[in-house]
Amino acid sequence: MTTRTGESTEAGQRLGLVGRLKNGNIELWANLIVLALVIGFVFWRGSGFAITIGTVFAIWAILTVSLNLVVGYTGLLSVGHIGFFGIGAYSVAILTSTTDYSLLRTQSIPTHEWPFFAALPVGIVLAGAVALVVGVVFNRFRDDVFVLVSFGFAIISFNLFLNAGAITRGAFGIHEVARPNIVGRTLDGELEYLIMALACLAIVSLVAWAIVTSSFGRVLTAIREDEQAAAVFGYRVTHYKLAIWVISAMMAAMAGGLFSSWTSFIDPNSFILLESILLVSIVILGGLATIWGSLLGAMTFVLLEEGMRFLPFIPDVYVGQARQVALGVLLVVLMLFRPQGLMGRYKL
Repeated sequence: MTTRTGESTEAGQRLGLVGRLKNGNIELWANLIVLALVIGFVFWRGSGFAITIGTVFAIWAILTVSLNLVVGYTGLLSVGHIGFFGIGAYSVAILTSTTDYSLLRTQSIPTHEWPFFAALPVGIVLAGAVALVVGVVFNRFRDDVFVLVSFGFAIISFNLFLNAGAITRGAFGIHEVARPNIVGRTLDGELEYLIMALACLAIVSLVAWAIVTSSFGRVLTAIREDEQAAAVFGYRVTHYKLAIWVISAMMAAMAGGLFSSWTSFIDPNSFILLESILLVSIVILGGLATIWGSLLGAMTFVLLEEGMRFLPFIPDVYVGQARQVALGVLLVVLMLFRPQGLMGRYKL
């Protein structure tokens, strides 16, 4: 009897080891494949294309890391984060607007001509203030109802961007958004902007890492596992959820400010609900409750988004739909064979 028990224990340990090795190999292969694709793109399309991919990646990675703090570490499935992204983008676009609008025949807006680095903090703080207000309301809801109210926030945000024409120019959008200026030097070059965007990503990633490795982060994980048990142990669950919600919104606003300045034009179509659902999909793709997974998921999405433009058998008019189909198929495969995503710790 003792021998059989010992054999069963050893067999269980071997199976556990095989499982860990298998998971580790999947994560390793995911990293290697994405890295190989990045290097391949650099050599195939040249340095200019690589710089563009890098900038898009930095912006989406900031967004993904911010949302993963809420979805992955706290267990709050939000589809409204695109609203905070839009607040940051429109804040920078409006505050840096110049008199060029007097030359347009469409609706004009008040001009402020702020520098980028003065407008960006305003957008970040404004997004945090909005998150604080809506977060107080959202804290009353859980699970499926929380998803629905965040869904409503995304729709309300889009309609505000579209219909507040006196501030946002509505469907006409805002043109000529200012580029950052550092010590009298405007970052007009794409490489310079990439370096700045990567620096912002590094700051956001370090802040996120500091949060999740602290006692604050451990409480967030406890809330994810069992909110009622965390409350029983004396933690003010609503305060923790509200705090991470506000921090996450401010990070998303930073990404929005970078986005509007880089593209130099924004309109409400950049902040539709589909973009928010796409963002949630990227978080799931990379994996919940992992910062590195967020970066990997963002890079995978950017490679998929940009790479499909060069497939000869897909007409240009169908590239957008093909991207969505490919991402959807990839998510279905992951849900079937690896529900925790490429690098995740938890299943959705």
